[in-house]
Amino acid sequence: MNPLIRKLEQFVRLSPGDRTVLTRAAAERVRKFAPRFDISREGDSPKDVHLILSGWACRYKQLEDGRRQIVSFFLPGDMCDLNVFILKEMDHSIGTISEVTIADLPREFFDEIGAGYPRIATALWWETLVNAAIQREWTMNLGQRTASERMAHLLCEIFFRLRLAGLTEDHSCEFPLTQADLAEATGLSKVHVNRTLQELRAAKLIVLKGKALMVPDLERLMDAGLFNANYLHMDREGSQLDANE
Repeated sequence: MNPLIRKLEQFVRLSPGDRTVLTRAAAERVRKFAPRFDISREGDSPKDVHLILSGWACRYKQLEDGRRQIVSFFLPGDMCDLNVFILKEMDHSIGTISEVTIADLPREFFDEIGAGYPRIATALWWETLVNAAIQREWTMNLGQRTASERMAHLLCEIFFRLRLAGLTEDHSCEFPLTQADLAEATGLSKVHVNRTLQELRAAKLIVLKGKALMVPDLERLMDAGLFNANYLHMDREGSQLDANE
């Protein structure tokens, strides 16, 4: 299933017509990118919204001396900055982490959604609010949580978001992030990231092997990260908007 459809249907049940328009949009103007490649850069003039079909990407800011801060991760089913085409220029960059496939969604697609597909439009607003909530949690992570809490919280969030998109298997998921990526996302040094991951491994909270993450006991990892999933709003908030099929 289209990962965007799967994610939006956690909020509202879509009609066959809703699914058709989303499936069509995801099949047009598809592009593939190699790992560690910029899809768009700060200063570019944005023309389309990028929908992640497969792979992982990130939003980041970079200083002139090369120091970089990852401010969010994009997973399959995510849109990179809904309605970004209304801006004159990008104020951040979007780069791939793994090999990524995207669909470019033009302004006309969103005009069509707004005019004739109210359930999709509402679900996209829901996604926008969830993204804002995720950013608030990342701010809390950087400002208040300890290193181990910070790392555990981030791993919980990624696992929940992948599960929402149907991309986990039992207690495991794909995990292409390097320790350098985790350092740039958590504000820790690579040495501190390494030490923190070792602590989580020693406590048998995670298993990292190759490019896979296994979480033997999600509840324990949530406790370690002071993680409350309420900010992801996964409880079918829009069930009253469900299509009648």
